[in-house]
Amino acid sequence: MRQAMTKIPVTIVTGFLGSGKTTLIRHVLEHAHGRRLALIINEFGDVGVDGTILRSCGIDTCPDENIVELANGCLCCTVADDFIPAIEALLARTPQPDHIIIETSGLALPKPLVKAFDWPEIRTRLTVDGVIAVVDGAAVADGRFADDPAKLAAQRAADGAIDHENPLEEVYEDQLLCADMVVLNKADLLTAETARRVMAEIRAAVPRAVKVVETREGRVDPAVLLGLGAAVEDDLAQRPSHHDAEEGHDHDDFESFVVDIPATSDPAALVTRLAAIAEQFDVLRMKGFVEVSGKPMRLLVQGVGQRFRHQFDRPWAADDRRSRLVVIGEKGIDRTAIAASLAA
Repeated sequence: MRQAMTKIPVTIVTGFLGSGKTTLIRHVLEHAHGRRLALIINEFGDVGVDGTILRSCGIDTCPDENIVELANGCLCCTVADDFIPAIEALLARTPQPDHIIIETSGLALPKPLVKAFDWPEIRTRLTVDGVIAVVDGAAVADGRFADDPAKLAAQRAADGAIDHENPLEEVYEDQLLCADMVVLNKADLLTAETARRVMAEIRAAVPRAVKVVETREGRVDPAVLLGLGAAVEDDLAQRPSHHDAEEGHDHDDFESFVVDIPATSDPAALVTRLAAIAEQFDVLRMKGFVEVSGKPMRLLVQGVGQRFRHQFDRPWAADDRRSRLVVIGEKGIDRTAIAASLAA
């Protein structure tokens, strides 16, 4: 029986768009070994793809009612309106969860969320066991979060007074700087030499001693991820952020929208076309469910930049056979042209 004053541990899983957070959490659920888990899934977009994937696991130790999905927003910005009610709903369940996992959106800054655990109604009941930053090793190796020197030089040549900021780099670095453990995911897409280089870059970016775990498909033993005992809410001073001096934080640097697309008869051809669209318009992330003509199963499509994966995940619900994709990019992305290309 849980002692009255024992705090429930919370693990925050952060990481940029498409890094593999949902895959890692699904692996944890499948290997929970009887531990009662609860999830809060936050997405930057109107279609809750990640929550739908995790609800389809069918795992007894994390029933559907223990999964709270918060779409079209970011927990680091909506603590009072969304986060506190979600936590209270989970704590009101009987029996209470043994451990809560929060999957932040790919554009979230983890530090403002951790600060919420200092609120009186939260602090006495929960503790942040650890912050796990999931890193897309291939994206880092490809320079997704670093400036293109030639492009930056051209910008400065055109306007010598330009105050350059890289929002992708800032979000990525803030996620690393708050982490207790970094999961270098998608290691199968890296050579051994490239993996060593990426690991060295990560360690150079984090001023504290943080363990880096190399993996693929998010396969990390839950015993490694859960039970860190970091009490992160008491250690915020050691976790710097690009946004420490700001009163608030917004996501005006990024945009998200949803596009309805026609059913397809050729998934491979569709994915090839999506990759071309992502390259043409510099799309950061594209994901959703697609109807394949004549097939009872829905097609899960997920893209990071130009890298796409697709698989049938489960049958369509009777009233939900609808092809929709979430598109995420930097501010100013050409929504009209992308929507037209996707609908063609």
